[in-house]
Amino acid sequence: MRVIDLSVAPGAGESWNVPAWKVYAWAVTELLIVTNPWQISSRARKAALVAFGARIGTGVILRPRLRVRFPWKLVIGSRSWIGEDVWLHNQDQMTIGSDVVISQGSFITTGSHALRRDMALITKPVIVEDGAWVTARCIVLGGSRIGVSAVVTPGTVVAGDVPDGMVFGQPGGAVLRPRFPAVGAVEG
Repeated sequence: MRVIDLSVAPGAGESWNVPAWKVYAWAVTELLIVTNPWQISSRARKAALVAFGARIGTGVILRPRLRVRFPWKLVIGSRSWIGEDVWLHNQDQMTIGSDVVISQGSFITTGSHALRRDMALITKPVIVEDGAWVTARCIVLGGSRIGVSAVVTPGTVVAGDVPDGMVFGQPGGAVLRPRFPAVGAVEG
């Protein structure tokens, strides 16, 4: 049985797009301010992210234990809430709209590895549109788009497009129903 030599896998630092000193400085700042489990202010987390290139709107709530791989590849619109223990593993562009909720323990990644001989890094942007809600412990994979006002139910893996205004989830990662019933319809 063949084993892949990971020391020669392509892509290690190729997704950085900045000098190594900035990546290392961010690692220290993230640990001390952003990932810090203490209830320090959202403003301090936002300031640290913005200092390293993130674009973040007004009124954004950033809870403790947040992880962000590369803030210079992150955009968050106004009034969004990013919950505790969320990991934004953005080796490619990640855009989170306004009035979005990313709930506790969710993992959003723009990167993966080729399932072939060389384990090459593959990155694809992720977009979470305005008003969407990614509930607790979800996984959103690179190349995904979560539509306007869509909801992803707890523990769901998203690998593609979630249509606008739909509830998406288990079993099997499928559209379950509209988020908002039609006017005059009885909600069930």
